[in-house]
Amino acid sequence: MSNWVQACNTDDIDEEDLIRWDHRGQTYAIYNTEKGFFATDGHCTHEEQHLEDGLVIDGVIECPLHGGRFDICTGKALSAPCTVDLKTYPVTIEDGQVFVQLGLNSHI
Repeated sequence: MSNWVQACNTDDIDEEDLIRWDHRGQTYAIYNTEKGFFATDGHCTHEEQHLEDGLVIDGVIECPLHGGRFDICTGKALSAPCTVDLKTYPVTIEDGQVFVQLGLNSHI
């Protein structure tokens, strides 16, 4: 699997939650939602706050610092003060493991 990296196990993340994943100097957020697993950059685009303590509800992550919100599936910034979208990354599940494809960016 080219550019695919194992990030965690599926049971490491409760539904409607996320975990922080650090890999080669970059920080990512891995989410478990009703629509499946997703990955984005781990920091809010507003003030570089890590999203790991943010609230996940209905496919949206809310930044814990200023309450800016992003669509987890697309990375789209949904509310002020966030105006720059999050980068997203393809995710696949194999044998209970979450793999993230790095190097390719599906930013919308």
